Amino acid sequence: MTNETHDQSKDGGTASFGFRNVADDERQGLVNAVFSSVASRYDLMNDLMSGGLHRLWKADFVAMIGAPRNEQPFRLLDVAGGTGDIAIRYAEASGPNATAVLADISPEMLEEGRAKVAAKRLDARISLTQGNAEALPFPDRAFDAYTIAFGIRNVTHIDAALREAHRVLKIGGRFLCLEFSECRVPLLDRLYDFHSFEVIPRLGKIAAGSADPYRYLVESIRRFPNQETFAGLIRDAGFERVSVRNLTGGIAAIHSGWKL
Repeated sequence: MTNETHDQSKDGGTASFGFRNVADDERQGLVNAVFSSVASRYDLMNDLMSGGLHRLWKADFVAMIGAPRNEQPFRLLDVAGGTGDIAIRYAEASGPNATAVLADISPEMLEEGRAKVAAKRLDARISLTQGNAEALPFPDRAFDAYTIAFGIRNVTHIDAALREAHRVLKIGGRFLCLEFSECRVPLLDRLYDFHSFEVIPRLGKIAAGSADPYRYLVESIRRFPNQETFAGLIRDAGFERVSVRNLTGGIAAIHSGWKL
């Protein structure tokens, strides 16, 4: 299996939205509408799309952040943080002075995240901010780590988002991205395709009343750069010591880079 064309940067005024191209300045609104419609069922959506594996992937991802468990201060920016899975896991696994800012462009997703943070009584350590990954409302060199999980493929200009990630990180800060990627295991790739294109939209219809948001999300995975191509984009943004860790045969991957 190979991913479809992956260019989500501005190209002649158009950008990919699933398997179709739309006007560049319309794409973000269309993506926002998808997440507005599924915000209350987003966690269920992740279970449906990954067969529950996203929970294991996120545990590995958070472990890689390297936040201290002692009282040393450490500040995380979790972009496209949605319902708060990464920020909450991070706060629960780290010391009392490890704090996080959860940023997301969708107010509906932020409301879901805010409710979960409050339920966990982590309001003092996790703040929530509405913001666009391509133009973050934070000063230079403000964070020790930057994470984005299953969000960067929904950004219109990936290169701009990566440059912003580099800008807001301190020297020595780490960029981590968890994203669906290109399955590299024969036979598993065929099963994955069948699950993606035949099963997930039907489950979406049952669980959320509409297959369209799920169909877009599946198509957006196929349009996203494969492991090597995305690693190259991370390097182009200025990161060093870039590495890739495949999960479940490459169905997902963790990309890492350092601002040195």
